[in-house]
Amino acid sequence: MKTIGLVGGVASGKSLVAQIFVELGAGLLDADRAGHEVLANDPEVRQAVVDRWGPSVLAADGSINRSAIAKHVFAADNRADRERQFLESLLHQRIRRRLDAQRAVFAAVGKPAVVLDAPLLLEAAWGPMCNVLVMVDSPRDERLARAVQRGWSSEEFLRRESVQWSVDDKRRQADVLITNDGTLDDLRDAVRDVWERYVVKPT
Repeated sequence: MKTIGLVGGVASGKSLVAQIFVELGAGLLDADRAGHEVLANDPEVRQAVVDRWGPSVLAADGSINRSAIAKHVFAADNRADRERQFLESLLHQRIRRRLDAQRAVFAAVGKPAVVLDAPLLLEAAWGPMCNVLVMVDSPRDERLARAVQRGWSSEEFLRRESVQWSVDDKRRQADVLITNDGTLDDLRDAVRDVWERYVVKPT
């Protein structure tokens, strides 16, 4: 079973590309969802978060409020890097275990490939999990427009992009490039080409 890793700038369209791979037959490894599950279900993580930032990061029902955590790890001050490193050290290993377990399930049912959609794939050193790294490339102005549609300010976009590897560094690490600057049909064709090259007819 092949593992296809997706990298790209903030709001480049990685999740859309992942969904197209799923339509072609891949299983989806969603690192964001796995992270949400860890925050929601792991009592050790909940306690560590409260010990770090206090009860203000909890919602009224006692669950972890991810928006409150984001204010710490994406803050516009010198503490943000330290707080983000704490959160990543707390979550990444646990997320990786969930992803490995999900990948094993997909392998057991005969999926020809899985696609790993992880915003911090390279930053978390998960590149070796993948047989092929696909860069989803999109012009910065288009990415910013998508982020604004999500409800982010331009400042939030800049803060989130600043904590990731640069687009140029990601592009250098990738095995193949998909450019997301055209129609949805164009994007589907590009994804299908990668699927046929690396999954259907691997070299």
